[in-house]
Parts: sequence; structure tokens; C-alpha cells
Amino acid sequence: MRLAIALAPLALLAAAVPALAGTITIEGRGEVRAAPDMALINSGVTTQGATAREALDANTAAMAELIAALKETGIEARDIQTSGFSVNPNYVYSDARDENGYTLPPKINGYQVSNTVTIAVRDLEELGSILDKSVNVGANTINGVSFSVSDPTELYNEARKAAFADARSKAELYATAADATLGELEAISESQNINSPIPMPMYARADVASAAPVPVEAGEMTFSIGVNVQWELDNKAN
Repeated sequence: MRLAIALAPLALLAAAVPALAGTITIEGRGEVRAAPDMALINSGVTTQGATAREALDANTAAMAELIAALKETGIEARDIQTSGFSVNPNYVYSDARDENGYTLPPKINGYQVSNTVTIAVRDLEELGSILDKSVNVGANTINGVSFSVSDPTELYNEARKAAFADARSKAELYATAADATLGELEAISESQNINSPIPMPMYARADVASAAPVPVEAGEMTFSIGVNVQWELDNKAN
């Protein structure tokens, strides 16, 4: 009799606590769209010469003029960074063969020097004019334009809130369908993604002058966060 009386409170306590049914892990996604506030241009000069020295001297002069022109538009020195430099021979191939029937090796016919810089444009209203002026002063290759947001912290935070809300909404739906309730939060992990306009190569001749700024469209960027959230899953009390 004493044993039955002692076990009674424990039985009541067990009945008051829902039994665990396991865990549930749900993926949630949140997205925020925003217009970019800056652009990156990869631009440069490619020159040819009979010798490497000749090609380099021509390239150095053209790049100096390009950088000076960029600074005249208001681009600061900190926003101009050398991103590529190369010196390569130009080869001429021939179908001619030697006395043994072997194809003759290619011959060097001059040299090519390429120098590129990456430019950060913080005033997008000036982007078209900067592209236009770059070509006018000698930039004969523009490898691409990409856009970004200088400080996306708050955009990501909003996406995080939306992603967690999405995960919780799905988890509650599944829990209800399983006749259970969400318990304690167990774990959260995230991944982030930025969808931006794809940089497109632009090639231009230095001797072509434009009558108007180059038309550019910045569009919008998507900042997305994915989260995996795990909860305990409790059976509903009977």
C-alpha cells in the first residue's frame, strides 16, 4: 500500500508532461530586393608593339591618361585598383614545312601588353558618363560592369527574419498535421545568396566618340537567406 501511494505523484507528473515524438527540421527562405548604390567596372588598355618595350611604353602612356581622366570625373584614388597586367608575344603560324616534312614552329611577330583596373563608382548617375569617357581617352576593353550595395547588413537582417518566420510557419503546419506541437528550439544554420545583374563584356575602339553617355540600367538585387531550423516535436497531451 505504501508503494502505491509513493508512486502516485510520479504518475501524475508523467501525465502532465507531453511525451517527445522526436524532432523536426525545416528549411525557410527569406528574400529582400533593393536597388544597388555602387558599381564596379573592369576596364583597361591593350596595346601592340614590335618589341615588348614599345608595347609597354604605349600602354603606360594610355593607362596614365585613362587614370587621370577617371580622377577628373571624381573617382578617388582608393577606388581605382590594378587588377590585371600581362605582356605576351604575338605568334604567327605557318603551314610551311622543313626538309623533313615537319611543320615550322610559329614566329614571334610583335608583342601585346594589357593593363586593367577595377573602378568603384559610388555615384551611379555618373556611370554612363564614366564609361563613355573611359573609351574616349583610350580604354579599348571593358570586361564587365557589376552592381552591389555598399552596406547590405540591414537587408540581410530583414531576410533573416523572413526566413525564420517561413521556417516556423512550415514547422507549425507539419506539427499540426502530425497531431503534435513544436517544442524547444534545437538548432539554426543559415546560408546566404546575392543575385545581381550578370556582368557582360563590353568591347570598344578607342577612336570612337559617343555623342551621349552610355545607357546603363542598374535594376534591383535580391538578397536572400536560407535557414535550417530544428525543433523538438512534442505529442499533444491527451
